[in-house]
Amino acid sequence: MESVMSKYENQITIFTDYLEEFPDTDELVWILGKQHLLKTEKSKLLSDISARLWFTYRRKFSPIGGTGPSSDAGWGCMLRCGQMMLAQALICKHLGRDWNWEKQKEQPKEYQRILQCFLDRKDCCYSIHQMAQMGVGEGKSIGEWFGPNTVAQVLKKLALFDEWNSLAVYVSMDNTVVIEDIKKMCCVLPVGANTADENPLDSLTASNPSKDPSATCPSWKPLLLIVPLRLGINQINPVYIEAFKECFKMPQSLGALGGKPNNAYYFIGFLGDELIFLDPHTTQTFVDTEESGLVNDQTFHCLQSPQRMSILNLDPSVALGFFCKEEKDFDNWCSLVQKEILKENLRMFELVQKHPSHWPPFVPPSKPEVTTTGAEFIDSTENLEDFDLEEDFEILSV
Repeated sequence: MESVMSKYENQITIFTDYLEEFPDTDELVWILGKQHLLKTEKSKLLSDISARLWFTYRRKFSPIGGTGPSSDAGWGCMLRCGQMMLAQALICKHLGRDWNWEKQKEQPKEYQRILQCFLDRKDCCYSIHQMAQMGVGEGKSIGEWFGPNTVAQVLKKLALFDEWNSLAVYVSMDNTVVIEDIKKMCCVLPVGANTADENPLDSLTASNPSKDPSATCPSWKPLLLIVPLRLGINQINPVYIEAFKECFKMPQSLGALGGKPNNAYYFIGFLGDELIFLDPHTTQTFVDTEESGLVNDQTFHCLQSPQRMSILNLDPSVALGFFCKEEKDFDNWCSLVQKEILKENLRMFELVQKHPSHWPPFVPPSKPEVTTTGAEFIDSTENLEDFDLEEDFEILSV
């Protein structure tokens, strides 16, 4: 396995349709729900992009599963993109979307704690070790390439063991987001409340998103919403392009997972008909915590000009991400979707109030009953039988 991986260790994939320097234009650039005027705010734009956590291939970490690969070069790019999307959600949760990163500047303790969730160690809850081993439960061997939906399912299951962030992760099914199911999953009732005879969510309706959240949901569990989509057969259908771009304008945007066959990228925004993305296809050496307990974060931020590609070159299998810290954020997202996405004749996805009657009943995911907790649970593939396989939308292989 090591000999196979070694040839990928210095791989940097470059395609002729990637455009590096931003053009001199009056157009707006959208990055994860924020707009920048390129001509007058270029430095602010580049600062916003470099503040995103950047996860790439790594080498020389402890072998996955004890005897597996010690580098994810050549196969881990979609896992790294999933890490980037989740990390952005955690940044928004703890530090806010407007938080910015500056090189060699002391950062909040929450930032360091977020970063430590993704270190390449088996005891870190969202490490490459945990994601690869959880992927076994999705039918993916360790070292096998993932598609966007597989990564979404893995993140949903790993989040069950992350008590610090306590996220509700919802992955849509059949291109449909069900409001009722999300409210049921995110609405946390007071301790000791009796819900056996009464469902407090019955009064929730999509038609009144401005309703006082305190009157419907005593406490809201922050939501990571992932929408896997197939926007064409062999290439993206142009009819979806404007709706796809609209998603990057939403304040809840976490971007999108996608790319080209077997080459994944984390898309964070757009300029015109070009998508802006962070590229994980650079191999760096494993970084661990230092004696101080802090992580040297210099290799976790991309300080180069971001890459761009034509939206028409995007593989049709993608996964959109959104973060709703409070119920009002989700209600606002529903309103934006109804206004910008559902207006199209050929809709990119559906948003419905009630759980479809022909679907199996919705049961909010819960952590399996095991004797260990957190990342220690996924220390071998033997425990993965607790999880069911999910249907996949995968990027096509060539």
